[in-house]
Amino acid sequence: MGVNRHYISYYLWLALKFVLTVLSLTIVGYAIVALVYSTDEEKQLQEENELYASLYPSLPPKIDKIDSDLGLLSKKDDIIYKDIFHSEPPQDDPMSTLGIFFGSDSIPDSKLVFYTAAKADRLVADAAAVDSLFRKIVATIKDESLVMPPMDLPLDHISYTQTGAGTGTKINPFYTTTAQHNGVDFIVAQDTPVKAPADGVVSAVNHSLKGEGNTVTIKHKGGYRTHYSHLYEINVSQGQSVRRGRVIGHAGMSGNAYAPHLHYEVWRDSTLLDPLNYIFASVTPEEYSNMVYMARYTQQSMD
Repeated sequence: MGVNRHYISYYLWLALKFVLTVLSLTIVGYAIVALVYSTDEEKQLQEENELYASLYPSLPPKIDKIDSDLGLLSKKDDIIYKDIFHSEPPQDDPMSTLGIFFGSDSIPDSKLVFYTAAKADRLVADAAAVDSLFRKIVATIKDESLVMPPMDLPLDHISYTQTGAGTGTKINPFYTTTAQHNGVDFIVAQDTPVKAPADGVVSAVNHSLKGEGNTVTIKHKGGYRTHYSHLYEINVSQGQSVRRGRVIGHAGMSGNAYAPHLHYEVWRDSTLLDPLNYIFASVTPEEYSNMVYMARYTQQSMD
């Protein structure tokens, strides 16, 4: 029995050695084949890696050159804006810098508590004032005799960056002196459609190569009038009834205009109104705030 067990152990050991030897040779053979031979996909990836490695050294200088060119273009753009509008160029979002700067680590707790309490009191007062205004608005809307003013923008897809000078004293681009500006300038491409902001009747149409150029005036209910200047072409006639959204003409630079744009005015009887007060329902609150900012701080008009 002892001899048989010895032979059995011996043959098992030989079998194990054989299996281990075969596995080792297989692994070594696969490694050699993998190192020497590559699949088509591996060859393609290797070629791409070599190509990228050869191109990479030339990329950083190109990126630096692009950054430098962008910086020069930005400076030139700022200079052109200052020359045209005589004011500092707008930021990406002019309202974004109106934040609060504070260093809480260096402020005593007592002052922070006092500031927070005072701020909370002001917010409560502001909320009460807003609530009171909303109540007045609701009461006004319920009044059956109420006539809503023209509340739509006369142009589609207008961004605050296209808002020029608003109402007030502005610099005239032709005489470089201050003059009263009775509307707001919207800087748009030539032939941009201009639409009626509300139902009305065309009360005046004027074709001219001087002054305000081609103009249209629409009379609305409630004594409101909207006036459009420097039109490229006019698509309505005097006495014609127009519906809200109807294309009445196309923007241009007829008359004394510095560049293609729409000069838009709103009147009630003989009183000049700020057109921006009647477009807030057509844009987002953020866009409206930026439009008001641009109209207020753009010093030079386009006409």
